[in-house]
Amino acid sequence: MQNKTINIAIVGLGFGAEFIPIYQRHKQANMYAICQRDQKKLHEVGDAFGIENRYTNFDELLLDPEVDAVHINTPIQNHAEQSIKALRAGKHVACTVPMATTVEECRQIVEAVHETGLTYMMMETVVYSREFLFVKELYEKGELGKLQFLRASHQQEMAGWPGYWEGLPPMHYATHCVGPVVALAGADAEYVSCCGSGTIDENLISKYGSPFAIESCHIKFKNSDLAAEVTRSLFNTARQYRESFDVYGSKRSFEWTLVEHEPSVIHTGETPEKVTIPDYAHLLPAEIQSFTTGGVYDADSNQHLSFIQGSGHGGSHPHLVNEFISALAQHRQPFPNARQSANITCVGILAHESAMKGGEKLTLPSFTWSDS
Repeated sequence: MQNKTINIAIVGLGFGAEFIPIYQRHKQANMYAICQRDQKKLHEVGDAFGIENRYTNFDELLLDPEVDAVHINTPIQNHAEQSIKALRAGKHVACTVPMATTVEECRQIVEAVHETGLTYMMMETVVYSREFLFVKELYEKGELGKLQFLRASHQQEMAGWPGYWEGLPPMHYATHCVGPVVALAGADAEYVSCCGSGTIDENLISKYGSPFAIESCHIKFKNSDLAAEVTRSLFNTARQYRESFDVYGSKRSFEWTLVEHEPSVIHTGETPEKVTIPDYAHLLPAEIQSFTTGGVYDADSNQHLSFIQGSGHGGSHPHLVNEFISALAQHRQPFPNARQSANITCVGILAHESAMKGGEKLTLPSFTWSDS
């Protein structure tokens, strides 16, 4: 697809609308079609962005031979089914997190990618946030020294979100804290052990059978001496929104700020120093650089909960689009690809299972298709 403009269809226009103008400005992409069950919302968005091709039915969209790739932004319970359908219909797939809700669904997506030769990318925001790109740069320059331990947390109050979120096991939506530690480790997670703590409201427990207010998981990485700890909460826990990671190296360490919008801290030996994280728009094509600091949901009159609570997701959205489009154009694997996405997602799925079993150590499945 190197010399071809890639026709993109966005599925789900709540959070998904944020990506429309980015694709429209990317030189190698054509924002070809949108899909939304609510016809009124479909036409409002289509008219606002001048998109001619509009679908209310996902299956009908997949029959359109002009669609090269779909970017799925639907409720989490739809991700796996829609990703598999799209791959089997000959479409490349970018999908918002998480990849799926079961280990078996993750396996089926990886298998579909292997069998079709198509591309899958889980659109994990934190691994393209300015904070992650900053720490990654420090590490690759050797400034952190040897990585000794990784820690991440994602604490969020989900009251007011759509009903399917109510009572969701914390680790079933853990990619924002699992993603950065797996990416920095440069290795697959091998096994997990997770403890649940506290209790959510009784009316929330019944939806998924998950009682815990907080789940905290230790991850051991394959063929590495490195381990990580990730913590996740969704309900009944007093905490400002926090989507964070800490990195402890032999020379320098990075700790995420405790309070949003305050400086993070770099420790050199035992000396701490507050640091302002730079933006990384310079890594992007000029046409989409402005989207690291503003987009569809940056105006007071036009807000989306994920964007408000996530503080704009660290400027990651144009980086995600560029990685997906560039991978297609260059015939290479994106990060995270299907296998890596499955590993990240299965950490959370098995972590919750471990918590329900009192912290039992559970080994992650080995997806054998190395080219997926």
